[in-house]
Amino acid sequence: MEHLNVPPTNHVKVLDGQGWVGLIDHLGTESTIVNAARVSFGKLKNTMEANDVKLLEYLIANRHTSPMEHMVFTFSIHCPLFVRGQWHRHRTWSYNEISRRYTEIDMEFYTPAELRRQAESNRQASFSDPDFDGSELAKLIGEHNQASLALYEKLLAGGVCREQARGVLPQNMMVTFWGTVDLSNLLHFLELRDSEHAQWEIREYAVAIKKLIKPLIPNVAAYFAKQGQSW
Repeated sequence: MEHLNVPPTNHVKVLDGQGWVGLIDHLGTESTIVNAARVSFGKLKNTMEANDVKLLEYLIANRHTSPMEHMVFTFSIHCPLFVRGQWHRHRTWSYNEISRRYTEIDMEFYTPAELRRQAESNRQASFSDPDFDGSELAKLIGEHNQASLALYEKLLAGGVCREQARGVLPQNMMVTFWGTVDLSNLLHFLELRDSEHAQWEIREYAVAIKKLIKPLIPNVAAYFAKQGQSW
């Protein structure tokens, strides 16, 4: 039996190697999308030809999304709790997660390699400042992580149940979950999360997902690349 906290074979590391996202499985191909769009004609094709690519581009450009809902992806994601919280705002995904009610193994914490400054004009934004030396502050984060873990373990040793003891663990604790989503809603996720307006950490995951799925949807990726997006 494989361990869920170990990345699958097909994965991309993020957050300076502290996190990862892996492709567990997928259903359908680009041919599935165009076949779904033409289903009323009662015809099926197994290969993509020039007219199929044109149809695919037309569907994307005109936001005819239902044919793309027939292609589905399942990912395994290892990320900090605060990234998980942002991710779960996308309610079109299906989620299942390692629960700290059942296990205390593989406790990890995310410590940023670089600390960013708070943007003055935007409460939700941050920026990288080359003149800001946050190394000593980063050490404090690491110390806090270990102190939280020590308290958690002390509570367990004292007989406190996991579901209550986990309340002392910080927001940068790493969690692992599965997420399943159709291509239409995945593209919407990537539009929002691979954006300069998104937090850097979750953007790392969006970029990684593009790397994982690009070989499976080369014509979709090429369409967005022609629109000036990074794929």
